Amino acid sequence: MPELSRFYGIIIKMMFGDIGKHNKPHIHVYYGDTNAVIGLDCELIAGNLPEKQLRLVIAWITIHEEELQAAWSNAVNNKPFNKIAPLQ
Repeated sequence: MPELSRFYGIIIKMMFGDIGKHNKPHIHVYYGDTNAVIGLDCELIAGNLPEKQLRLVIAWITIHEEELQAAWSNAVNNKPFNKIAPLQ
């Protein structure tokens, strides 16, 4: 699964062709021993993250909404997408 971004120990990935399970644009987030699937609308779809890291990811999604939509469009069509700047 290609990596989109990495910041503060949080790794964000997006899977190619990943439209069958959740049917909505989303990212996969990893932090330590936890992981979650979060919709690009900021809904927690599956899994869990510590509250602080969840808030950071939601802020990152909000800031990079257009870039994430473009990456999702490419990913579901099995096309490469660009990395997105980390939260700073």
